[in-house]
Amino acid sequence: MAPGRCAGRRLLRALPLRALPALLLTAGLAPAAVSSSLAGSPGEPRSSVQVLGGSNWSLVLQGQWMLEFYAPWCPACKQIELTWETFAKESKHMDITVGKVDITQEPGLTGRFFVTTLPTIYHANDGVFRRYRGSRTLEDLQGYVLQRKWEAVEPVAGWKSPSSIMMHGMAGLFHLSGWIRQIHSYLTGTLGIHVWISYGIFILATLLIGLFLGLILVLISDCLCPSKSRYRAEMSEEAITKDNVENAALEEPEEAAELSADDAEENADDAEETADVKDLSEGEDAANSSADDSEEDLALGKESGEEEMEDSSEQPLADSETESSVRQRKSQVADNGL
Repeated sequence: MAPGRCAGRRLLRALPLRALPALLLTAGLAPAAVSSSLAGSPGEPRSSVQVLGGSNWSLVLQGQWMLEFYAPWCPACKQIELTWETFAKESKHMDITVGKVDITQEPGLTGRFFVTTLPTIYHANDGVFRRYRGSRTLEDLQGYVLQRKWEAVEPVAGWKSPSSIMMHGMAGLFHLSGWIRQIHSYLTGTLGIHVWISYGIFILATLLIGLFLGLILVLISDCLCPSKSRYRAEMSEEAITKDNVENAALEEPEEAAELSADDAEENADDAEETADVKDLSEGEDAANSSADDSEEDLALGKESGEEEMEDSSEQPLADSETESSVRQRKSQVADNGL
C-alpha cells in the first residue's frame, strides 16, 4: 500500500466525525473556486463600455463615439453608471461606440479634452467633437444619436480640438501635475515627510528650474536678438570698416588730385615769378619812359619859355612901331588940312 494512502487514512481517523462534512465541502468547492476565479465572476457580466487611455484614445478620431469622463469618487458619475452600461449594450444597433475615461488614471487625456466638470460627455464623429449638455437619461442619449441631434450642436473649435497642438501641450501639463501629485504622495506617505517640508521641496525645485529655464531663454534671446549696445558696437565696427574701405578706395584719386594740385601750384608759382620779373622789367621800362618823357617835357617847357620871352620882347617893338605910324598919319592929315 502506498504511504500517501496510509497517511490519508490516519488523518481521517484523527479528525472528529462532525468535521468530516466541512472538510468534504471544502474539498469539493476548491476546484470550482479556482475555475470561477479563472473564468470570472458569473454575477459580473463583461462590460460593453470600451475603456480608453493615453495609448488608445486616437480610436475616437474614427467613426462615431460617445465618450464619458468620470471619477470613481464622483456621486453623479455613480448615478449614471448603470444608464451608461445599458446605453453601451444597445449601441450596437445604433452604429456607435460607447467609451469612458477614468480621470484619476488618465490625467493627460483629461487635459487633452480640458475636462473641468464631472461627468463630462463628448460626442465624436470622424474626429469632430461636440460637447453633450442634454439630460443623462437613456432615452435622451439614444435620441441624441438616432435623431442626429448632434448636428445642431456647434462643434469644438479647431484650436481646442483634442488633436490640436495646444491640447497636446495641455495634456503634457496635466501629465506633469499627476506626476507631481504622485511624488508628493510618495514623500508624505512612503517616506513619512511632513506635508510642509514636501511643499518646501517643491517650491525650491520650482525656483531652481525657473532660474535654469530663464537663463536658457536669456541666452537664446541674446543670440537671436542682441542688445542695442552690442548691436551699435557691431554696427560702428562695420561702419568703421566700411569707411576704411571707402577711404582706401578714395585715397588714390585724392593723391593723384593732390599731385596735380601741387604741380598746378608749382606752375602757378613759376607763372607768378615770371609775371613778377615781367612786371619789374615793365616797371623799369615805364620808369625809363617816364624819365624820358619828363626830360622831353622840360625841354619843351624851356623852348616854350624862350618863345614866350621872344614874343614878349617883340611885342613892345610892335607897339612902338604902331604908335609911330599913327603919329605919322596924324601929321599927314594935319598937313593936308592946312
